[in-house]
Amino acid sequence: MVKKNLKIHNKHPYLYTIIILGFFWFSILVIWFSWQETVRAWENVSLSEVDKKMVVSLYQRTGYNMTMGIIKKEKPQKREVKGLYLTAYSAGSPKKVEQIIDLINKTELNAVVIDIKDYSGLVLYDSNLLWVNELKTEDNRLGDVKALIKKFHDNDIYVIARQTVFQDPILARKKPEWAIHSKSGGLWYDHKGLAWVDPTRMEIWNYNVAIAREAIRLGFDEINFDYVRFPSDGDMSKVIYTNGEKEKHEIMHDFFNYLNIKLSQEPAWLSLDFFGFVMERHDGMSIGQRLEDAVDETDYICPMMYPSHYPVGHLGLDNPAANPRLVIQNGMKKGLTYFVDKRAKVRPWIQAFDMGAVYSDGTLIRAQIEEIEKVSDGGWLLWNASNKYTSAGLKKE
Repeated sequence: MVKKNLKIHNKHPYLYTIIILGFFWFSILVIWFSWQETVRAWENVSLSEVDKKMVVSLYQRTGYNMTMGIIKKEKPQKREVKGLYLTAYSAGSPKKVEQIIDLINKTELNAVVIDIKDYSGLVLYDSNLLWVNELKTEDNRLGDVKALIKKFHDNDIYVIARQTVFQDPILARKKPEWAIHSKSGGLWYDHKGLAWVDPTRMEIWNYNVAIAREAIRLGFDEINFDYVRFPSDGDMSKVIYTNGEKEKHEIMHDFFNYLNIKLSQEPAWLSLDFFGFVMERHDGMSIGQRLEDAVDETDYICPMMYPSHYPVGHLGLDNPAANPRLVIQNGMKKGLTYFVDKRAKVRPWIQAFDMGAVYSDGTLIRAQIEEIEKVSDGGWLLWNASNKYTSAGLKKE
């Protein structure tokens, strides 16, 4: 037998080496595929559902990048948020950030809302998520996010991550089977030429939950979900809907409930951006947004109550933009009843840009703030798409 083995060895001197190397590389592939599945599953599992110490130990043993690790254990203390919106470009500019911090420190402002995923669908920070990296949906405009958040926190500034959901052109292109389609064939596009993903698809829900979780790991105090609705602008007669017998508002309620289940135990608060008209209308407005479907599923609802966006004739006004007190007062009065004894508080987005009337001098900004604060302590958020803010209309500190 020994002689026979020696003959085999002499004929094939590298046989054992080949077998050992083959076994080694096979083992590496098995481990790699198993780890890919583990990481992908982790993107869809809440920390509340597993033992945190075990997860950290697993990540350390396997050498997974811990830069996205657990940095907070509790939700931040609630406050009456008085914030302003920043694009990722603005938040990624050290000079602009210094200007904003200076403004906040000199006024009643205490919060910022920063894009982490905007109307383009791009993820705007350096993501470690497999989905994001495989689909190439990332464009890191924010730079070192953890350092950015720390800088704001060092100035006692509350930091909110704004994340668009169903308006997602890049994901629609990368995964057309997840997109809203047109009866004319291909993807459906709104009047701005933007494609949307299908609100009924669970893959979209999971994708956005994974991004939100990662943002929370980075240190954001709150995740603000925008475009949580069906599309509204464009040739709606061409849209192929896939919600079957379910009403749109039922789909959106299911989505809000899913966010609640998956994220409510995370160390960050949740908020939803709605059309301003939800405070007055409760029919879903053909986009699936109703207060009653969300007030028990989130911490804050942020109706976009920009007076310039209300139609001529609203409340009998020729120009609602010139009458912000009446617009805000009416909306708050009609909508607040839906928040009584509910989890959510209302925190409106208000106009801080010139459209229909001059807001940059601060008078009409102050008028909106006063009407909100008369009836709510949920706070408010300033919207200016160009991020041009001054102290006009704000109380000085």
